[in-house]
Amino acid sequence: MDNYQKINADTWDLWAKNGCEWSLPISRDEFAKVNAGNYIVFLTPCIPVPHEWLGNLKGKKLLGLASGGGQQMPIFAKLGAQCTVLDNSPAQLESERMVAKREGYDIQILQGDMTKPLPFPDETFDLIFHPVSNCYVEEILSIWKECYRVLKKGGELLAGFDNGLAFLFEGDDPLRVVNPLPFNPLKMPKERREQMIQNGEGIQFSHSLEEQIGGQLQAGFTLVSLYEDRDRPGDSILREYMPQYMATRARK
Repeated sequence: MDNYQKINADTWDLWAKNGCEWSLPISRDEFAKVNAGNYIVFLTPCIPVPHEWLGNLKGKKLLGLASGGGQQMPIFAKLGAQCTVLDNSPAQLESERMVAKREGYDIQILQGDMTKPLPFPDETFDLIFHPVSNCYVEEILSIWKECYRVLKKGGELLAGFDNGLAFLFEGDDPLRVVNPLPFNPLKMPKERREQMIQNGEGIQFSHSLEEQIGGQLQAGFTLVSLYEDRDRPGDSILREYMPQYMATRARK
């Protein structure tokens, strides 16, 4: 299926239209209260990114990779970063434009597929902020390699991702193991993919920690820190038993 990324872009457009929590842009009041000691951004559902992971953003060139929605980029812009956002969803990017126009800051906004070479020269950015989104692409090593390429020496990649274990479960019993891993709809019968699309799930994939953390190391990064996280209460019964997400801080 060559167009699964188009399906996922359309899915995110629909979620944004329906008020998905990850598509609700920051309010005017929330933006006004942002300062170096008072802000919250997320790579994963519940745990805020530690401020020390971001440091002083004033004058830093920051790429929000698959980070549209008008939630994190406005905060980084308010803190003095020179922001670029690349996302595959036009609706998510429209939220970025709306907030930037409302608050009067500059941001470079690009629609693009992160599985393709990133449209930036080598060593462009000081920081990449990459929330949970790898579950919407089949192969992720090329993403880590491109992140490494476009970061300056000493630059950092802050990435959030799921650990893939939620893809084991499906159906009426939320803890009944159904699917083997890795979960890859492109290697399943066409009917299975069509069911996912009809259910409004998009085309999603599981990835191992070898692909996620090992892939960053293979790309050349040094792992600096990490933490685990869970779904928000009410989103999944699995959160009561184990973490489902991880955030990493890696340096070039």
